Amino acid sequence: MKRILASLWILQSLLAPALGADVPVETRAQRDARMAWWRDAKFGMFIHWGVYAVPAGTYQGRQIPGIGEWIMRNAEIPVAEYRAFARQFNPVRYDPAAWAQLARDAGMRYIVITSKHHDGFALFPSGVTDWDIEDATPYGKDLIGPLAQAAREQGLRFGLYYSQAQDWTHPGGAKARLQEGQGWDPAHRGNFDRYLKEIAAPQVREILTRYQPDILWWDTPTWTTPERAAPLYALTALRPGLITNNRLGGGFSGDTETPEQRIPATGFADRDWETCMTLNGTWGYKSYDQNWKSAETLVRNLIDIVSKGGNYLLNVGPTPEGVIPAPSIQRLREVGAWMKVNGEAIYGTTSSPFKKLPWGRCTKKIAPDGATLYLHVFQWPPDGRLLVPGLKSPVTSATLMANGVSLPTQAGPDGLTISLPASAPDPISSTIVLRIQGAPDIKPSPGQIQASDGSVTLPASEATLHGKTIRYEDAHDNLGYWTDPGDGADWLFLVNQPGRFDVAVDVASVGQAAFEIRLDGQTLRVSFPNTGDYTRYRTVPAGTLEIAAPGRTTLRVQPVRTGWRPVNLKSIRLTPSK
Repeated sequence: MKRILASLWILQSLLAPALGADVPVETRAQRDARMAWWRDAKFGMFIHWGVYAVPAGTYQGRQIPGIGEWIMRNAEIPVAEYRAFARQFNPVRYDPAAWAQLARDAGMRYIVITSKHHDGFALFPSGVTDWDIEDATPYGKDLIGPLAQAAREQGLRFGLYYSQAQDWTHPGGAKARLQEGQGWDPAHRGNFDRYLKEIAAPQVREILTRYQPDILWWDTPTWTTPERAAPLYALTALRPGLITNNRLGGGFSGDTETPEQRIPATGFADRDWETCMTLNGTWGYKSYDQNWKSAETLVRNLIDIVSKGGNYLLNVGPTPEGVIPAPSIQRLREVGAWMKVNGEAIYGTTSSPFKKLPWGRCTKKIAPDGATLYLHVFQWPPDGRLLVPGLKSPVTSATLMANGVSLPTQAGPDGLTISLPASAPDPISSTIVLRIQGAPDIKPSPGQIQASDGSVTLPASEATLHGKTIRYEDAHDNLGYWTDPGDGADWLFLVNQPGRFDVAVDVASVGQAAFEIRLDGQTLRVSFPNTGDYTRYRTVPAGTLEIAAPGRTTLRVQPVRTGWRPVNLKSIRLTPSK
């Protein structure tokens, strides 16, 4: 039966390009309608689950560096040896209803699970291989269908991740960091195009027709060309309304950008986007990774992402028995408690109208008769006065979301000041609901604004650049490619609390270099150590500067020409001297 099904799937996948050859062009209105639920949802659960949960980061008694689901590649485990792990993959404690309930209670609105990761193992019964849950494990039953049903019963949308190019088990599948046709095991020998036709394309057809997902999350475009990606892209026509990401390759950009483990400094102006991130340091289960993010970090990440127009896809990695680790559950419940009170300020909102806020973030909703600004206050002002910089719009009301208490407001030359109670309703982030007349009318602020604790942070994303080589790198949120010592950068910022400030610089470098920091006739010369890598940052104390009076101030950095070596600059921080 397997052989007959395989032949049918292969025939259908070969016909796929023809079936999708005349895909109609989507209008902007049609795209907006298709993306509407996703844009409103904001928060989703990612699930990385598979055979890699059995070794759980350890192979032959050695803890393997890297993320858990990459253990086969990083340890170069032979195919036959890795396949043997499947005999221990028996998720008898798997409770899809509980997983869906956990996602719902956390405030998540959709789930995306790995139907097949780079090890080639399918969590669903596949007609084209025996390397799947049905044939290779003692469990022997579909894992995807029950979760899809449970998610929909909870009112959640359902998505599937599929590794279309990388496959470390099936002959011919792509291997990261290797040239086409190479592998670490003779069992890898095979033709990549044949793998795409006989495994990838048929399996994509299987999951699209069988589970009717709302999202198809491709990963990764290794060895992919336009000609190789086209048949896979054509299959997406089988699921009208499907949302896809940008990782198919071959020039097919999909619907969403997918920054991984990072939050872009300014979001994406013309693209829907979604930050995917782990709760600890790994996607797939790794028994000894206890580097858990706090609930404060998770909530503030969510707010930061949404304030920049993105979605947050937060991962859990279950054990081979089908158990989501307790620290993951605990943190998701803590996030859910915050969302229960503040969800209105997340769901269905759009990006902040402010360039930067010194005390937190802002999300908004626009209506025909005005707008609602949700002010997410991370740093509660000690003096009880919160400045909303540059806001000129007439205010209808200002209230605390947690208890509905009305807050006095006062317009001024620098913006709107809101009077707050002595203590914050929530230590993580308190929400102020500010209703205004008309669209937000905001006078551009003079760069960065001093925080309520007196500190000033000057991020790379806010610098004004001078020169030909220096540039801002969104992918790494730094100033880089700084090869010409004649190039420089400056920041304009507003100081309300003048005084003496300790200055520190976050830099990465592979050589010795120095630059000068200049402010109001003062100069600090800062030498940078070799951090060993352009992604390994160190905080370097630079000295002390005096700001004598309140008002607008400019800080400039300029390389010292002698011995200049490029550095990556992430930020400069000014902290009131004690």
